Amino acid sequence: MKNTFGTHVTITLFGESHGPEIGAVIDGLAPGIPVDEDYIASRLTLRRPKGRISTARQEQDPFRIVSGVYNGKTTGTPICILIPNNSTKSKDYESTRWLARPGHADYTAYCKYHGFEDYRGGGHFSGRLTAALVAAGAICTAALQARGITIGTHIARCAGISDRSFGDLSADLEILQTAEFAVLDETAARSMRTAMEDAAAEGDSVGGILETAVTGVPAGVGEPWFDSVESQLSHILFSVPAVKGVQFGDGFALADRKGSLANDPFRMENGKVVTETNHNGGINGGITNGMPLRFSCVIKPTPSIYKAQKTVNFSTSENADLQIQGRHDPAIVHRARIVVDSVTALALCDLLTGRYGTDWLASPAVCADCTCTPCHTASGDAVCPAPEAAK
Repeated sequence: MKNTFGTHVTITLFGESHGPEIGAVIDGLAPGIPVDEDYIASRLTLRRPKGRISTARQEQDPFRIVSGVYNGKTTGTPICILIPNNSTKSKDYESTRWLARPGHADYTAYCKYHGFEDYRGGGHFSGRLTAALVAAGAICTAALQARGITIGTHIARCAGISDRSFGDLSADLEILQTAEFAVLDETAARSMRTAMEDAAAEGDSVGGILETAVTGVPAGVGEPWFDSVESQLSHILFSVPAVKGVQFGDGFALADRKGSLANDPFRMENGKVVTETNHNGGINGGITNGMPLRFSCVIKPTPSIYKAQKTVNFSTSENADLQIQGRHDPAIVHRARIVVDSVTALALCDLLTGRYGTDWLASPAVCADCTCTPCHTASGDAVCPAPEAAK
C-alpha cells in the first residue's frame, strides 16, 4: 500500500508540496477517543520553521478535520485531515526542472513516474507532507497519553555537538512535550543554534541525531520476526524524509561489547519485573519487556544547499552545474523531532490495537489486579484486557 502504513490503525498520506492541500486519513481508531484541535495546533507549531535556523517558507497550517470526528470524539470511521498550502513560490523550481538536485528524489521520481510527477518543491516527496503526519499523530499521541504512555524526543547531536543523555525520564519527557528547540542542556542548545546559523551563512546545512524515549508501554507488545516492534518502528521511521539510520537501545555500540555488558539483568522491583540496565531499548525478541522504549534516528543534512553542485540534466542526458534558489532549511533535525514523535505514536497505536483490540484506546480504567500499564476495557470496567500479565 504505497502511501499507507499500518495494519490495524492505518495512516494514508496524500498531496504535494505546491498543490492546493496536503492531508492524511487515519483509519481503525476506536470510537470515543477525544480529539482536541488546540492540542493538534500546538503540535503543528513545534514543527513550524522559526528564525534563521529554518526555511523562510511560513505556513500557519490551519487544518480542517472533515470526517471521523463528531462532538470532539472519534466516530470510529476514517478521519480525514486537510491542510492548505498557502505559501508556495513555484517559479523557484522552473529553471531547475530537469536538473537532478543531489540528495533529492528528482531523478528517482522521474524514473518511477515518467515525468508526470509534480516536481515543484519536491512534490509528494517533500517534507511539507510531514505536517499532515504531525496532525494525525497528535490524535494518537493524546490517546496514548490518556493511557499513561508518553513519547519524547531530543536532539542528541547536531553538527558534532552533543546534548546530555536522558536522565530522569519523567522530568525530561515533560520538558520535551512543549520545548520549541528540543535540547536538554541549554549550553548545547546555544551551540547547536550557532552551528545551524553558521551553516546557513555559508550556504550549507548540517544534520544530527534524534533520541527518542517512550514510557508506559506494557510488556508483551509486538511479534517475533517480521512484525517485531523494531521492524514496525523502523518501517515508519525510515518513511520520514532525511532519516538515514535507526538504532534501538545502544545499537551499534553493542558491537564492541561482551555479552556480559550488553545484556540487561532482570530484577524484581515493587512486585514488578524490571531490568537493571536498558541497553536493548526495552525490547527482547521483538517484543516489549515493559522498560522504556529507546531508539535513535540519524537525520542527514538538508540536501537543498546554496553552494554550486555538480549534477546532470536528465532531459538532455548532459552533465550540468546546479545553483539552487528558493527557501530552504540549514537544518531540519529540530523540526523533524516532532515528526518522529508523531510517527512513533501512529506505530504504537497500530501495535497496541493489534495486541489488545480496537477498543483498547477508547476508555482507560486502572485494574488493581494487573501489572500491565495501562489497563482498561472499552466500558471502563476494571477488567484486565491482558490476563496473562495479571498477578
